[in-house]
Amino acid sequence: MDRVNEKTFGKESVLKILLKLAPPVMFAQLIQALYNVVDSFYVGKYSDDGLTALSVIYPVQLLIVAIAVGIGVGVNTLMASYFAKDEKSSADKTAGTGMVLALICWAIFSLSSLAFLKPFVKISAKSKLAQKEALTYGTIVCVGSLGIFLESCFTKVHQASGNMWIPTVAQVAGAVTNIILDPVLIFGWEFFPEMGIAGAGIATVIGQFIACIITGIKGAKKPPKPKESGLYVRKIWHYGYPNMLMQALFTVYIIALNLILASFTDSAITVLGLYYKLQSFFFIPLFALQTCIVPILSFNYVQQKFDRVRQIVKDTLIISCAFMSIGIFCFEIIPVPLIKIFSKNQEVLNIGKIGFRIIGSSFLPAVFSLTAPVVFQAIGKSVKSSLLSLTRQIFCLIPTFYLFSLIGLNYCWIAFPLSETITTILGVVLYIKEVKTWKKFTEN
Repeated sequence: MDRVNEKTFGKESVLKILLKLAPPVMFAQLIQALYNVVDSFYVGKYSDDGLTALSVIYPVQLLIVAIAVGIGVGVNTLMASYFAKDEKSSADKTAGTGMVLALICWAIFSLSSLAFLKPFVKISAKSKLAQKEALTYGTIVCVGSLGIFLESCFTKVHQASGNMWIPTVAQVAGAVTNIILDPVLIFGWEFFPEMGIAGAGIATVIGQFIACIITGIKGAKKPPKPKESGLYVRKIWHYGYPNMLMQALFTVYIIALNLILASFTDSAITVLGLYYKLQSFFFIPLFALQTCIVPILSFNYVQQKFDRVRQIVKDTLIISCAFMSIGIFCFEIIPVPLIKIFSKNQEVLNIGKIGFRIIGSSFLPAVFSLTAPVVFQAIGKSVKSSLLSLTRQIFCLIPTFYLFSLIGLNYCWIAFPLSETITTILGVVLYIKEVKTWKKFTEN
């Protein structure tokens, strides 16, 4: 593993670093988003109930990602701090510990899913066929999630050392595999039988294992002895749990919103699911930049280069806002054509047209409300990071979504821009206070 050097993270132009590291991550996430959309596209062509089933299982998949990426982020941040102190051996032991943690978490999650999936799908959809399809798809992606648990850890190991290309190649290979297999396994072809939504689940799992194998070639490291591992486990959880919490809360609030929308119609659940699939395209630059800045922020914060930390945050916000304006334009101007890619159901179109336009107005404040927790996580301020995540997804969104639902379905969507704005205000206040402590430290 190449050591992250002072010249790259510590002295090189922030914009230059981001322009070097972000494009491969953006490309990988673009392919990832594309195959999520392709999944929905083919399943939507196969069955309307299948499309609803994907929306029902979507938060469960997010929970898998939350745990897997949380471990990966903990590994990434801890390794970056060891690199800053020139402790390569400790960085490698961190990588090995992360791999073992990923295996343990997969085993626990896959076994637990066999118990909770059935009651979960029953309360999440009205249609019996949608429930059946959701259970089939959910069981496959949960039990077969070993690939994504390990791949997430291996990817962060590479990113911690500044290598964005191996994860990019891996994710592209996995996504392309999924895209190719989707129509073949869903509809059947030659000697492949028609498998419906089960085929979509199998294609997803195979794609994840392909990515896992590629990233694992140089990303897998030997774990430390059991006596040493406890320290690394604690530190990985310390750095990783805010991100895990943030993504897990995403799962909780999607489930909560689905349950609220289920009181109206399954079409509303479908709209929410389609929104998140499409949203992933427009949030790619934001999430890619967040991925890149974690090791850079951690490296410079450990070395007490606070002015540089501020510059990294500033440049990230400016670039993110520029990209997010594209998403605002599309959701405000062409919501119906976007929805028609997946469904021509008139009820889905009517609900989505209004919902997409209202939610689109939340994109700009979302830049800071999503970036701030990542910044605090990268500098070891996990409490502040967690507070912002809880505020955005639990304290604000779910209660306001429910209250607006009492007025009517179309009012529910107002909860999105409202919660993003409140979280942004809180994030700005916390960040300003943090900057003041840096100034005092520098003066003393």
